[in-house]
Amino acid sequence: MDASTMHIAMYPWFAMGHYIPFLHLSNKLAKRGHRISLLIPKRTQSKVEHMNLHPHLISFVPITVPDVDGLPQNAETTSDVPFSLFPLIATAMDRTEKDIELLLRELKPQIVFFDFSYWLPNLTRSLGMKSLQYLIVSAVSPAYFDSRARYLKVRDITEIDFTEPPPGFPDSVITLSEHEARFAARLLNMEFGSGVLFSDRLHTGTKLSDAIGFKGCPEIEGPYVDYLAKQYGKPVLLSGPVLPEPPNSTLEEKWDAWLGGFKPGSVILCAFGSESTLEKNEFDELLLGLELTGFPFVAALKAPNGFESIEEGLPEGFEERVGGRGVVYGGWVQQQLILGHPSVGCFITHCGAASITEALLSHCQIVFLPGLGSDYVMNARMMSRKLKVGVEVEKGEDGLFTKESVCRSVKIVMDEESEVGRQVRANHATVSKLLQSNNLDSTCVDHFCRGLRDLL
Repeated sequence: MDASTMHIAMYPWFAMGHYIPFLHLSNKLAKRGHRISLLIPKRTQSKVEHMNLHPHLISFVPITVPDVDGLPQNAETTSDVPFSLFPLIATAMDRTEKDIELLLRELKPQIVFFDFSYWLPNLTRSLGMKSLQYLIVSAVSPAYFDSRARYLKVRDITEIDFTEPPPGFPDSVITLSEHEARFAARLLNMEFGSGVLFSDRLHTGTKLSDAIGFKGCPEIEGPYVDYLAKQYGKPVLLSGPVLPEPPNSTLEEKWDAWLGGFKPGSVILCAFGSESTLEKNEFDELLLGLELTGFPFVAALKAPNGFESIEEGLPEGFEERVGGRGVVYGGWVQQQLILGHPSVGCFITHCGAASITEALLSHCQIVFLPGLGSDYVMNARMMSRKLKVGVEVEKGEDGLFTKESVCRSVKIVMDEESEVGRQVRANHATVSKLLQSNNLDSTCVDHFCRGLRDLL
């Protein structure tokens, strides 16, 4: 390694939705000659190994997940347990602190990236290393929820009114409804492992780290990055959108054949990620809404809460009515490849960061139906109100959507005569072009690397 290259260790939250973006970023950094040590639970390694494009520079460092009372044996990541047990995964992660210290002493990286392990900056400081809190979300979420301006005014997070942006926030179009604000306050105030509140887990990491990093580019996230840098008085770096590499696999034959039976641009893909589970009433309204559109569709969803299988959870008579034009699938699908199929013309997303990026790079119209996670809601607001690249499904004051509101949003974006549809299509094309233009991703990664070197 020459003097300009760095050795970076990474310790993401134990979730596939965090390991995958950290690995995408590792590939971009390794392409520039930097060495990466990715600390990962033993059995999880095999699930992501195929994504390592630079095995001579990216090493997986296996760690053992400690036993925690109430955590099923062999559970390593959030995909192994229901949401109610996520705090136990956090406890297990916190109990690795001594092991991580030994590994870091042995590996001797210059910088350690982390997200949820708030204790890491104190550890790296004692070892003479730098720490970067790298969050895989857009900077808009922490700027809205974790602004120091909010915490300076109140002692208790339950006193914060999240319906309005914090003082000095650079955007007035991004707000939350009452039910979203209540959910955000509950989530932030929830104990998330080892007696630590979720808000403190993030806020402490932000305060103690040497710098903060986000997925995103200055053209979109710039104002929120400047706001956070001022709030925390430390460097805030953008890694670029970290666009996924074009898949080197091909679409499975069964999907290719099925999709090939429909007109170009006529099929809806609805995918809710590997961790989002809907309540039975939401599951029903979503599927009945898809049926109501009259378009062919693929819905990649987990079985609703309380049901063992998708089939068991389907609305009565649904299969008979949709016949061959609708598929509800409970397994993992090749989302990026399905979005690239000529027959697919609309994507309904739960608004996870990776799905938003894939949506923006696709030719499909976008409908936002955010899960209750705070960053999902922020992504939806940013995309539908600020960038106006798609339409968000309307929800009532109770926070629930209906089959009619799902159908209406799809019809708006799919109707070529609709003025809103025309506007979001044009804006989507502009943002997509920006993300893929003039090596934007590459330029951002180069800036990011310069920011890391400045830290050293």
